[in-house]
Amino acid sequence: IKASGGTNGVVAGPLIVHTGGAAYFQELIRAGFVDVVLAGHALAVHDVEQAFFGTSLGVDMNTGKAIEGGHRHHMRAINTICRAGGLRPAVEQGVLTSGLMYECIRHNVDYVLAGSIRDDGPLPDTIMDLREAQDRYADALQDVRLVLALSTMLHGIGVGNMLPSWVKMVCVDINPAVVTKLADRGSSQTIGIVT
Repeated sequence: IKASGGTNGVVAGPLIVHTGGAAYFQELIRAGFVDVVLAGHALAVHDVEQAFFGTSLGVDMNTGKAIEGGHRHHMRAINTICRAGGLRPAVEQGVLTSGLMYECIRHNVDYVLAGSIRDDGPLPDTIMDLREAQDRYADALQDVRLVLALSTMLHGIGVGNMLPSWVKMVCVDINPAVVTKLADRGSSQTIGIVT
């Protein structure tokens, strides 16, 4: 897709951070294979938590052990980003110096974070108006020719429903129902990988 001048989008869930897969996703960003990231609030929060504290959901990413008081890390991460004024200002001020969101900002990869009623904070970058978030997703998908959906049922299915049939989609998830739901709801161009 990139060789022919096309653009790629990734719809990503926080499981990428929880499982340690963020390092590989960052490599794709640095290599120029990702043009837009569509996600919920949680991807950014847990990515920032990992960048600041080395944890995700309070679990140490190196040892897999729960950290005492680690359940507070995501709120501390949100508060730090809020004090900076958002993700981009945090990068510009040298507050946020690693992670997925850092790489998106550093490499000019557009991102849209759609919020939900359960979001802590939320981060200043999170769009809490659902209609506005859908519009921003649709705008970001205008020229995309390939979408990779990674471990995010709701955002993955939502994006699949927004795509024209000629846009390829690859959905990678542990849950077979996610792949099935995409195909059943009209996104027949989706290639599903259950792993």
